[in-house]
Amino acid sequence: MSGGLKELRRSYRRLRLGTRLALGLGALALVVFAVVGTALTTYMRDYLSAQLDDQLKLAQVAQSKSIADSGTLAGKKYYRWYYAVYDVRDGVPVLRGPEDPADVPEDVGVLTALARERTATGTEVLRTAHLDGGYRLRACEVEPGVILVSGAPLDGIEDTVRMLITIQVVIFGLALLALVVFGRATLRRGLQPLSDMARTAHGIASHDLSESASRLPLRAEAPGGGPEVEELRTAFNTMLEHIDASLAVRAEAEQRLRRFVADASHELRTPLMSVRGYADLFQYAAANAPEERDRHLARLRAEAARMGFLLDDLLLLARLDAAEAAAAPLRMADTDLVDLVGQAADAFRAGHHGHPLTVLPGPASVRLRLDPHRVRQVLDNLLTNAAVHTPPGTPVSVGVLAAGGSARVRVADRGPGIPPGDRDQVFDRFYRVDKARSRDRGGSGLGLSVARSLVQAHGGTLDLDGGPGATVFTVTLPLGGPGA
Repeated sequence: MSGGLKELRRSYRRLRLGTRLALGLGALALVVFAVVGTALTTYMRDYLSAQLDDQLKLAQVAQSKSIADSGTLAGKKYYRWYYAVYDVRDGVPVLRGPEDPADVPEDVGVLTALARERTATGTEVLRTAHLDGGYRLRACEVEPGVILVSGAPLDGIEDTVRMLITIQVVIFGLALLALVVFGRATLRRGLQPLSDMARTAHGIASHDLSESASRLPLRAEAPGGGPEVEELRTAFNTMLEHIDASLAVRAEAEQRLRRFVADASHELRTPLMSVRGYADLFQYAAANAPEERDRHLARLRAEAARMGFLLDDLLLLARLDAAEAAAAPLRMADTDLVDLVGQAADAFRAGHHGHPLTVLPGPASVRLRLDPHRVRQVLDNLLTNAAVHTPPGTPVSVGVLAAGGSARVRVADRGPGIPPGDRDQVFDRFYRVDKARSRDRGGSGLGLSVARSLVQAHGGTLDLDGGPGATVFTVTLPLGGPGA
């Protein structure tokens, strides 16, 4: 028995949600129908019983008058009713001989007991008893010393009740069947959006998301279902949009990583090959041309230094990308930003005579909490970038402005500018606007990436503005230091 119940439960759990809801609705309707049917049947039985009691009372009024007037019940009888007349002698009712043997049942004990109770209580007595069927009995006084006990069959009431129950069962059964069938169809239509979401989820599961270019083109589009299902559909599609966006970001990150590894390998391969070549030349010169050794040694050192600078930039970027703030290589100190910009301007003038530099007027002093060495590195990089990527004689300007809780350093040049298609990528690592520019003159393509990462480590931003004929880099630093 217990095993069968468990199996039934497992079978129920395997049913679809619409079927389970329809069955639950049918079970609830069955309970409601049972309660309504029971109440209706009980009310009808009580109503018919009360009607029969009233009929007994009215019939006994006429019957009592006939007995009192003529001593008989001639013309006052009903089919299948029982009539027993008792004469009370010394407080004991004695059955009077019936006018017709069919007027009394074979066993008159129940009628005699009822007459005895009427004699003892002095009030009318009503009882339901089983004689040769169900009967409703009533005892009343015809006149002093005479008691009439009448019995009306209950067959009519029982037949009516049975017919009512049969009608209820048929009607309620048909209604229940229609409710389950049409309710299941309605629920299936209402739950169709959930099925659509399930199909969408299965479709997503069949996609290979291990590919770097994987996307989620599927969405739950089936309309309807009401506000709750609409809310679920919106949340489901929002989740898919988020996953799709995350996959796109992952694909872009993987692509950038591949490009970064390829570019880094290419950038390191060139100085390594140069080091190897100059090492071979140095070895040859040491054996055959001693006068060339110093020149080859100097070139060897220059290539090694260049490779060291590249590795230093890569290491700095890796440390700046670290999740922990403690990993950021900053040594903070109270520094005058205006003085720092002045030092960078003097160094630029000394190293780039072909580019006139103008220091724009601004505040006399702006004190900040920053790493002076790293911010100076940013300024030198931006100024050198302006000199390297513009023709000789191109004017360059730098200025400091403090307003709105932040300090801004603006580095601008009047060169050819950066094409619009390259502006979103100039801060990418190893990216060069001029792909044909030599590495000796154009650098490794890490300068702006390092500069932006250093500014962000200070809690600031590095932005690019300007159009054709002008390039403007703006460094924004919070006056209160990182996190201000």
